[in-house]
Amino acid sequence: MTDQFGPITLKWDPKNLEIRTMSVEKTLEPLVLQVTTLVNTKGTSRKKKGRSKRAHVLVAAVEKATENFIEVGEQIAFENPDIKQEMLAAVEEVRKTGDAMSIAAREFAEDPCASAKRSNMVRAARNLLSAVTRLLILADMVDVHLLLKSLRVVEDDLEKVKNASSQAELLDNIKVFGRSASELMSQAAKRQQELKDPQLRDDLAAARAILKKHSTMLLTASKVYVRHPELAAAKANRDFVLKQVCEAVNTISDVAQGRSAAMNDNGNQIYDGPGELAAALDDFDERMVMDPLVYNEVRTRPSLEERLESIISGAALMADSSCTRDERRERIVAECNAVRQALQDLLSEYMSNMSVKETSEGLERAIDHMCRKTRDLRRQLRKAVVDHVSDSFLETSVPLLVLIEAAHSGDEKEVEECALVFTEHANKLVEVANLACSMSNNEDGVKMVRTAAAQIENLCPQVINAARVLAVRPRSKLALDNMDVFRDAWQAQVRLLTEAVDDITTIDDFLAVSESHILEDVNKCVLALQEGSADPLDRTAGAIRGRSARVCNVVAAEMDNYEPGIYTERVLEAIKVLRDQVMPNFAQRVELAVDALSTNPPKEVDENDFIDASRLVYDGVREIRRAVLMNRTDEELDPEDIEFDEHYTVETRSRSSAHTGEPLDEYPDISGITTAREAMRKMPEEDKQKIAQQVEFFRSEKLKFDREVAKWDDTGNDIIVLAKHMCMIMMEMTDFTRGRGPLKTTMDVINAAKKISEAGTKLDKLTRQIADQCPESSTKKDLLAYLQRIALYCHQLNITSKVKADVQNISGELIVSGVCFYFSVYLYLYMSNALFLHKSNI
Repeated sequence: MTDQFGPITLKWDPKNLEIRTMSVEKTLEPLVLQVTTLVNTKGTSRKKKGRSKRAHVLVAAVEKATENFIEVGEQIAFENPDIKQEMLAAVEEVRKTGDAMSIAAREFAEDPCASAKRSNMVRAARNLLSAVTRLLILADMVDVHLLLKSLRVVEDDLEKVKNASSQAELLDNIKVFGRSASELMSQAAKRQQELKDPQLRDDLAAARAILKKHSTMLLTASKVYVRHPELAAAKANRDFVLKQVCEAVNTISDVAQGRSAAMNDNGNQIYDGPGELAAALDDFDERMVMDPLVYNEVRTRPSLEERLESIISGAALMADSSCTRDERRERIVAECNAVRQALQDLLSEYMSNMSVKETSEGLERAIDHMCRKTRDLRRQLRKAVVDHVSDSFLETSVPLLVLIEAAHSGDEKEVEECALVFTEHANKLVEVANLACSMSNNEDGVKMVRTAAAQIENLCPQVINAARVLAVRPRSKLALDNMDVFRDAWQAQVRLLTEAVDDITTIDDFLAVSESHILEDVNKCVLALQEGSADPLDRTAGAIRGRSARVCNVVAAEMDNYEPGIYTERVLEAIKVLRDQVMPNFAQRVELAVDALSTNPPKEVDENDFIDASRLVYDGVREIRRAVLMNRTDEELDPEDIEFDEHYTVETRSRSSAHTGEPLDEYPDISGITTAREAMRKMPEEDKQKIAQQVEFFRSEKLKFDREVAKWDDTGNDIIVLAKHMCMIMMEMTDFTRGRGPLKTTMDVINAAKKISEAGTKLDKLTRQIADQCPESSTKKDLLAYLQRIALYCHQLNITSKVKADVQNISGELIVSGVCFYFSVYLYLYMSNALFLHKSNI
């Protein structure tokens, strides 16, 4: 098959039988199975003459399979004249080994108990399988040759595109290139499915994606260069796209020939492996646990200390970074010191146990303490990473849009100034992405982030070049189209990087940091309002909107990983409230405030109204986080998360039932426990499970309650206000059973029960007034029945709240009674809805 590219030269080692494609493997499987079964055939004493009928059947099957291979091999040879000799030689080898196998197998079938005949057949079988494998590999190389042929056509077409000197010639060449590239991508897709090596499959998929993605960029960049060849920026754009396409073609060529494009000079994967700091911490955790008899003071101590100092150096760099908050920096420093001290304590324990065969309790405690301290350091480093991610990935489109606006205006000087800001922004994205990688153990995720970050680095100068071209030729339609294409490419790449970074940062860390940042921004926003500063107020409000949108998007994407259910419904409902209700209200308040402050003289702004709107944003984000954390066990929760209700209780939660007095030791005779909430955390697992079942029932009833309440406008509706108030207290009580929330002591729980009972009594009174105004009906009777149930549960709560018993028993009883009470409130609301509709119809 000699063509314009010359005859094919196959570089292959006949001794190398590595199977690279699944098609070759699948084609070989039946023959391997038949030969293996034949080799494993054993003589049976039940046959009178020692002959195996099964063996003869297998021999015939092997002979038939061999004939098929020979027939197909000859067909391939005659269809490809340039490899006819190699193929026929391989076919002849299959025929030769097949005949030998047939003779040896039939002799074995006649006497399956003869070990010599079995050995001869085994050798013949190996030779046949090797020959058939060589034939299949050679046939597979024909497919590779056809792929390389298409590839060389694409390379030739690319050269024509590069050398085009007119728009007409360029368009003609682009059309030809598009057809040949489409054919190449089709063949590459088939090859990708065949390859066994996952790395080669990934390389081929990436190359195909680049070819597809850059086709439009190649057209626009080339058109601009042909029209404006005097512009260096236009040439740089065109050369960049050409280089990307050529590299993709080279990658396809490398993969087709079994070489990975993601290898460095040492043969290692360029983006392979977990993050450096995460890997160092893992390695340290593994090395610090050892048999005391193995411990050597001279070797072990310096080795562990050196490894720890290396980790601390990396942590210090992260702590000193500009986006790391002061509080986070202090915590990182504190954790580093704590880890150092924990290591010294551990090494001292190892020295004390060097001659002891069994591990002492002191050593076990030291190891546990060391593990806790490294875990605490990890947590602070992860949150420092999320600090950076939260800030840097907040308004990723702003520097780009400012750059494009400057280019549209034709102001070349402003474009250069904006280019510096844009470059700094791009570098920050890459830096933060690499920071995120450093603390991630997700190897695939890290690889994705590093690849996306590398593409951001490559694309950044070309976006600036496209802006420079547009600034010089602001009226050029071609320059405008070119700018749009590079803008779209940049935005798509930033989205890809953002998603990749989100994948390697945990949702819990992201929400914890986002909540903290939004609280910080809310306080700045309120301060700007109080100082009458319109611009800082507008900027900070924009950051709040951006952070809130990010929270909604990230959490919504996370919920796609869960099966739909009560948990996802609650989270998505919290997202909906923040996105559709809270944020529009906040945006409206901000607009009114900015407009009022921008007038001369400034108008008065309702400060309380603005603060309430801002607080609702924080509450909304907080509620999303609470909903997400609802399915976490205490072991999965961050220790900071367990206590996170305490930090902002006054600002963000109902103060109706929270304990506000001085800390009180309810259990002076028990060490380690001072409050009922601490006791709840240390309850036996069996008791925790019982309460958890009641809490789960409470959640399902609350979901129904929320749906029913949503039908009503609570403005001026005392019944709905009361119901929501009871809901808030019940949420605090369920949090208490998990060792969380504002309720800390037994008296807090008792007071909460009293408040629910009091609210229930008010509810009963209000509703009876309404019921008395309605005519007799079955709906009215049902409503009165539910009111009786509410009265019963109020009575139970009153009695329970007056009994100062064991905290575990009283808390459990209150929760059970409260859940039943909650269910009745839900049914009451349902019947009230029906009754009011009935009354309105009357």
